[in-house]
Amino acid sequence: MDARPQIGQLVKVLRGKDEDSYAIIIAIVDERFVLIADGNKRRFDQPKKKNVLHLELLPAISPEARDSLQETGRVTNAKLRYAIQKFAYAKGE
Repeated sequence: MDARPQIGQLVKVLRGKDEDSYAIIIAIVDERFVLIADGNKRRFDQPKKKNVLHLELLPAISPEARDSLQETGRVTNAKLRYAIQKFAYAKGE
């Protein structure tokens, strides 16, 4: 897996008030920062800017979220929630 964050990639938040929650990278600001959203507390239109060092990049990319972002530049909160739920379920959480 690439060490650089990718759009649509699932991450685990390691620092901050959302610690231990999952989110999806919806935009890459620069080499240090990304925008994340989970479709629930962190909606697509109010993403959180996070330092990559405060995230654990997970080896999973949501094809639904990635394709939607590439095609239209946005993704629904339902798709974000679905992708995170699917990943958490697969991990047995």
